[in-house]
Amino acid sequence: MRNTSQNNRKLVIESAAFGLGYSAVLIWVGSALVASFTDYEAFPYWPAIPHLRTDTSGVIAFGISLISLAVSRYLQLRRRNSGPVVPVARSAGVLAVQAAAETAAVLATGMVIYLSMNAVTHPFTLRLQLTHLWPWPSEGTVRVIGLGVCLIAVAVSRYLRASASRPGQAAAAAENADVKANVAA
Repeated sequence: MRNTSQNNRKLVIESAAFGLGYSAVLIWVGSALVASFTDYEAFPYWPAIPHLRTDTSGVIAFGISLISLAVSRYLQLRRRNSGPVVPVARSAGVLAVQAAAETAAVLATGMVIYLSMNAVTHPFTLRLQLTHLWPWPSEGTVRVIGLGVCLIAVAVSRYLRASASRPGQAAAAAENADVKANVAA
């Protein structure tokens, strides 16, 4: 019989790969916008890493998104191919975490898109503080923080959605038969 912790590890990998791929797509889109509509692609994507140009960040992000999203989708398809699933009752706390993660993913995505558009229209503001109320962080730093929030929020949301069901009895019986056949062989 397949180990539940092994299934959870695979689901964590699937979810983390999806979160990474999602965030990398945002980096790539922002870099593509800068390269398409300005002459600032040679500027750093994030001023805290001054030698990493925006165009180079976009190319790296495209490659990461390609690999991460393909791995995530493959693992998702393998998981879904196991047969029908049965919904699992969730506690109020788990539902609250899922609601917070999904909300954070949407809001952080909007923030990253907005700050990426700022990089297109007036890139000099990426080095400026976000608000006059605090000396830190800069717009560029907030954009990177938003990408981190997207990565975590999308991964957590994917994990919680996927773990909200378990294989049905028919799928579990087929899985047990596969394991017994492998042990006998």
